[in-house]
Amino acid sequence: MSDANQEQFADATTPEAEAIAEAIAAEGDQAQDLDPIAALIAERDGLKDRLLRTLAESDNVRKRAERDRREAEKYGGTRIVRDLLPVYDNLRRALNSAADAAGDADRALVEGVELTLRELLKVLTKHGVTPIVPEIGDRFDPESHEALFEAPVPGTKAGDILQVMAEGFMLHDRLVRPAQVGVSSNTGA
Repeated sequence: MSDANQEQFADATTPEAEAIAEAIAAEGDQAQDLDPIAALIAERDGLKDRLLRTLAESDNVRKRAERDRREAEKYGGTRIVRDLLPVYDNLRRALNSAADAAGDADRALVEGVELTLRELLKVLTKHGVTPIVPEIGDRFDPESHEALFEAPVPGTKAGDILQVMAEGFMLHDRLVRPAQVGVSSNTGA
């Protein structure tokens, strides 16, 4: 190509190249203008998502705290009930042994122990504690009974309660202590 042609070509392509360069620059400026807006929208959406998650978490924490509070109110006395059960058992044993050797002189003492035991049971019942009192011959229930021994006793069926060593107790709907029983292991009637 001659120098004139090169100059003509350069002159001819220069305005086109400039137009293309200007279009690219304008798109770049527009893209730069859009990028901050898109970034702000993305940041807003991220913050909104975090806010919604935080609100949901705080609502869950509030609900969990309320449930824990209700549960503590309802079952908070479990430890003291467990601590009082040996007192109940001892009073019950004292009455059982006094019934075997009851004399007229000891009658006032036996009545005092009976009144104390009744009052203890009344207080426990007032606070949602109910005794589990199985009878001899009842069926063994693993949900509320604890088998301390099994024995093959003629005339009984497997799973029949033979002896009650200690009463069980429930606090509302929770087992505090299962009734302690002896169970028949007979396979035949």
